[in-house]
Amino acid sequence: MRTYPFVTVDVFTDRRFGGNQLAVFPDARGLSDAEMQSLAAEFNLSETTFVLPPDDPAHTARVRIFTRKYEMPFAGHPNVGTGFVLAQRNGGDRLVFEEIAGLVEIAVERDAAGGVTGATIAAPQPLSLGERFAPAAIAACAGLEEAAIRSAAHPPVQAGTGNSFILAECAPEALSRAQPDFAAFRAMADAHPGLQGRVGLYLYAHAGPGAVRARMFAPLGGTVEDAATGSAATPLSALLLSLSDREEARLNITQGVEMGRPSLLRTSARRAADGIRASVGGGCVPVLRGEAVL
Repeated sequence: MRTYPFVTVDVFTDRRFGGNQLAVFPDARGLSDAEMQSLAAEFNLSETTFVLPPDDPAHTARVRIFTRKYEMPFAGHPNVGTGFVLAQRNGGDRLVFEEIAGLVEIAVERDAAGGVTGATIAAPQPLSLGERFAPAAIAACAGLEEAAIRSAAHPPVQAGTGNSFILAECAPEALSRAQPDFAAFRAMADAHPGLQGRVGLYLYAHAGPGAVRARMFAPLGGTVEDAATGSAATPLSALLLSLSDREEARLNITQGVEMGRPSLLRTSARRAADGIRASVGGGCVPVLRGEAVL
C-alpha cells in the first residue's frame, strides 16, 4: 500500500469556498501516468497537479496538470495554487515550473507579516491566434441568440499563451443567461479538427474601464463551467492589448459569479520582442489536506 499526501486550495479568491478548487500532490514521485489521471478523475475538479523533481536543478519543480480526462500543457489556476502550496512548504519568492508548454515563472505574493497569500504567474508563451469562428456557432454553444455575440472589436477567435481557448465577446446583459449546449459543442468539435476535441469557450463582457466579467465552458472535457480560468485570462488580456496602441495594460477579470464561486483574476499584458506576453495572479486559501491510498 502506498500513500501520497495532498492538499486542496481555493484559487483566485481571498475566502474559503470561493474561487477555483485545486488539488495538489506536492510529491508525486512513484505515481504512474495512469495513476495521476485516475486521481484527477477521483477528485473530480477542473484540474489536479502533481509535483515532481525538475529535469534542470536550476528550476523549482516539474509540474504535471491533469483534468478529469487528460493532461494539460499549461493552466492558470493550477500554477497559481501549486506555487502557493510550494512556497508555504519550502519558502522562496520566485519559483520556476517545467511544463509541457514551457517554463512557467511564479512570483509569490505575501502579506505584511510575510505570510504567503497567493501568486502571479507569467504565461509560458506569447499570444498566438488561430482559427476564427462564426458568431452563430458560438451563440449556439452558449445557448444564446446570435445577436448576443459581438464581433465589432474582433471575431470569436482561438487564442492562447500556452493553452488555447475560443475567446468571444458577449453582450453584458446576455452573459449571465449563457448555458452550454452539449450538442452544439460536439458539432463544433467535429467541424473543427484543429480543436482536437477540446473546445473551451471563454465568453467575456466589458464591465467598466480595465474590468471584464467572464465565463468559461468546456463540457466535452468534463468541465461544464469553470470558476476561474487563468490560461484563458492571459490570452484575453494579451488580445485586448493587441487591439490598442498601448505598450502594456492591466485587466481585472471577475469569473465564477454564476456558479456561486466568485473569483478575481488580476492580469497584465505587455509588448515584448517575441510578441505580447501576459501574466495572471490572485489569492489562495487552503481548504483540505489528506492522503491518497493506492
